[in-house]
Amino acid sequence: MDETRIELLQRMPVFGGIQADVLDFLLSLCPIDTVRANEYFFRESDDADAMFVLEAGKVAVLKSWHGGDFLLHTLERGDCFGEMALIDLQPRSASVRAIEDCEAIRLSAANLYQVNERSVEQFAMIQMNLGREISRRLRAADERIFESRMGAPEAELQHVFQAS
Repeated sequence: MDETRIELLQRMPVFGGIQADVLDFLLSLCPIDTVRANEYFFRESDDADAMFVLEAGKVAVLKSWHGGDFLLHTLERGDCFGEMALIDLQPRSASVRAIEDCEAIRLSAANLYQVNERSVEQFAMIQMNLGREISRRLRAADERIFESRMGAPEAELQHVFQAS
């Protein structure tokens, strides 16, 4: 049992409430990807079938626009990316490039289905947690879009709405 990796996963919202033996089984199925600084885990529009859990290093999440790449987020150890691939099976919506040398656990949809065969309840919990994480990220994106359109920080907007 790889306790360090299991603890890393258990601290993540996606794997909250998942039993250590199920995580150990899942980890036994998942390869570790090593990506050097300035190389890509994947590019926007690539086919997608896996998410990644960053064990070491930092990555940049980039969106292409008019021939350039624009930074959306930076992620560090313990963050995950590419999780939408496990839900919608659509092409990648952004690129992820290593800022530093990175190691990441690659978790595919096929790996999750093997968890389903072992424990339907734990599989359902992971799926529910994935949905919650994607929902949290969508709410944050909606808030950023709103603030961008309104041109005011959130605190000022609350003040304006409370005054009326």
